[in-house]
Amino acid sequence: MTASPTAITSSSLRTNKDFTLKTNPLAKGDLNEFIDCYNPDNRNKRKATWSENNPEGRWHSFTYEELIARDKVNLDIFWLRDESLEDSANLSNPDVLALEIVEDLKAALTQFESIEEELSAEE
Repeated sequence: MTASPTAITSSSLRTNKDFTLKTNPLAKGDLNEFIDCYNPDNRNKRKATWSENNPEGRWHSFTYEELIARDKVNLDIFWLRDESLEDSANLSNPDVLALEIVEDLKAALTQFESIEEELSAEE
């Protein structure tokens, strides 16, 4: 039998970040803080960056008791305030949102077509 963990550490990369395929694609540099905090060589030395003194920290540790005390016990955890949800008056018009979604989907399709062409050429 393996020992139960006393805490789980989670990262919030996407909250208040606006990654898009065309205008702001996710880059390796965007993952540097996560990689440093993840500490794959020694996960027991992971350090949370979130605290009451640093409420914007993206790396948060939760005890088993904190997780069990939640209304619905799951790992769908949010601790950063999502600034985009605070003021609905700043939302884009639905037609603008739809256009952005279409552009993102077209860009994704173009990337997949390019990958498919490369894979076909290797055969």
